[in-house]
Parts: sequence; C-alpha cells; structure tokens
Amino acid sequence: MHAEIKNINVSDASRDKATQIIESCVHCGFCLATCPTYQLLGDELDSPRGRIYLIKSALEQNQFSLKSLRHMDRCLTCRSCETTCPSGVEYGQLLEIGRDIMEPKRGKLQSLYRYIVRKTLLSPTVFRPIGYFYRHSKITSKSAKPEKANSTVLLMSGCVQPSLAPNINHTIKNVLSKLNIEVLESSQSQCCGALDQHLSATDDALKKVKRNIDHWTQQLESGLESIISSASGCGVMIKDYPKLFKSSDPYFQKALFVSSKTKDIAEFLSTRDLSGLNLSELNVTYHEPCTMQHGQELGGLVESILSQFGYIKKTVKDSHICCGSAGAYSIFETKISNQLRDNKIENLNASKPNMIVTSNIGCLMHLQKGSSIPVKHWVELLDV
Repeated sequence: MHAEIKNINVSDASRDKATQIIESCVHCGFCLATCPTYQLLGDELDSPRGRIYLIKSALEQNQFSLKSLRHMDRCLTCRSCETTCPSGVEYGQLLEIGRDIMEPKRGKLQSLYRYIVRKTLLSPTVFRPIGYFYRHSKITSKSAKPEKANSTVLLMSGCVQPSLAPNINHTIKNVLSKLNIEVLESSQSQCCGALDQHLSATDDALKKVKRNIDHWTQQLESGLESIISSASGCGVMIKDYPKLFKSSDPYFQKALFVSSKTKDIAEFLSTRDLSGLNLSELNVTYHEPCTMQHGQELGGLVESILSQFGYIKKTVKDSHICCGSAGAYSIFETKISNQLRDNKIENLNASKPNMIVTSNIGCLMHLQKGSSIPVKHWVELLDV
C-alpha cells in the first residue's frame, strides 16, 4: 500500500502551464525508446509518457501517492524524450512542475538528506576541502595573457569544477588568451541555480537567477561580449532562464537578453580561427552530455571542432542515452546511475581509445569512477 497525499498546492500559472504541456502530448510512445529509465526498468510509469500521466492524475484528482514521487525521482531530466518527441512536448518544464507539486510531501529524513547534499555542493567553503580530496586534475601549464585583448568574456567558474578539476577553467582562459580575448571569471559562489531548481528548491533557485540576471545584464551592457560556460549543465540552465518567468514579468526580457549572450565554450570557439592550436591526443572517444545534445541542441558541435585537428569521429552505441550523472542524481539514485555509467563506458571503450573526453564536469567525474582510462574535458586537449 502506498499512502495517498491529498490537497496538493499548485499555483494557477503552474497548473495552466502543466495543462498546456500535457495537452500537447499525443501519447505516441516514441519517448519510450529513448528513455534511459524505461529501458532499464521496463515500467511505463518510469517513462516520460507514464510520468505525464502521473502529473495529469495529480492535477485532476488533487492527490498523488508516494509511489508517484518515486517515479518522478527516478527521472534523470536528460530530456532525450524532447529530442525524440514529434509534438514538441516540453517535458522538462512539466517535470519541474510535477516535482514542485510533490516535493512538500516528501518524508522529513529524505528532505533533510537532500537539503544537506544541496547546501554542501553549493557552499565553496564547505565543498572546497571535499573537492580537493576527490580532485580529478591539477593545473598543468603556466597562465597565459592576451597580447592585445580584442574583447572580454565572462567565464562561469562553476560550483564544483574549480575544486574538482581546476585545469579545465585554466585551459579555457589560456586558449581564449591565445585568441586575444580577455577573460573575467565568476566567483565559485556565483551559482547558476541548476541544482536548487532540479531539487525543487525553487525559491532558492529564483533568488540566484534574479541576482545573476541583474549582475550580468549590467556587465553585458557595459561591453561584455558573452557569458561562457564550460559545464553544459550550467549552460542549459542559464539558457532556460526565460522559462522561469511569465512574459509580463520585468525579469523576462532581461532573462532573454542574458540567455542570448550565453555560449557553451564549444559554441563560442566554433566561430573562431583555431589554426594556432593543436590537439595533445587524437585517439579519443567523445561522450556527448545530455545537457549538450538534448538541452542546448548542440549535438555534434564538439566533434566538428576536434575534426579540424585530425580527430576522426567514433561511432558510439546509444550515444543519446544518459551516462547516469545527471547533476545530483548519482548521489540519490546510485544503482540506476551506476548501471547507466557502466553501459556508457562499455560503449565508449568499444573503439579502444586512449582517453574519453566530454563537456560537463558531472559526466567527467561520474565516468572516471568507472573508467580504467583517463576522462577529461575536451578543451584540455587543446595545446596552446
């Protein structure tokens, strides 16, 4: 038996948006073929179509079961279903609404655990020594400076990346300096809000988002060219800022402006002359993060850049399937996460590479736990 939770709390705006998204679903089932949890578990309620049904039922009946909450928790938010969906169902947005509805009814111990994990990851003071203990890479070269800066960009440092893998941001700054671009780096405490948002701490997320929008709008209006993200999970969150506001909200237009100026490092470099750079390793296999191919719709971009240096694209089985990292998912859903990781590593290693490269710190750390060969951010291959 699973206890029924009654009297759900949902705003009219969220209900209207959820209804709009639910009505756009034609129940074709195409999403089942690309959903990682459905592929592993075989339960329709662990598929996008099944979770849409659970959210619809909760809204119509004003109640849901704790079993429904488990099905919602098992979603990776990879958004592979959005890439597959012929009707353009905004499943990611609907899932956020569904989780917000159900989150207040979560058990106290589980809520406390999620709170502690969230605050630990988002506090530089607390996480820095933890990150140092689990450090993946060290800075391997001297800092470079642009000979003559032609433009200025803001590099999002990330919440955990500076502690876990400082060489990523260091390499990016050197590469951009080689291209005569001045780099300002955000503080480690300047979070994009993604972790709060995905763990249904929406008020905390919105505070961060508004603070970022105000700060970055001022910088952009003062001549900043772009906001650069090297973690695709952060990039997709910032690009999705407009979805967090009604069109009548004063922050909506500012969010659109910030979103339009935000680029993944691959997106930014794809328009630059990289002829002065080289790759330190060619025999690599690239893992495309979900936030890159499904969230930002930039699939294939990194490999097109690497191909300029002689890299030959490797065909990876089920390349559209999540590696299991998915933000904090690997902490809360360890069994599923590790199973997805092991499947991914097997597919990535099929071509016998010397190294695996990716575009997101979460994927990098997760894959490295199960990989016998090095896993790096693809920009670390660039030799300046």
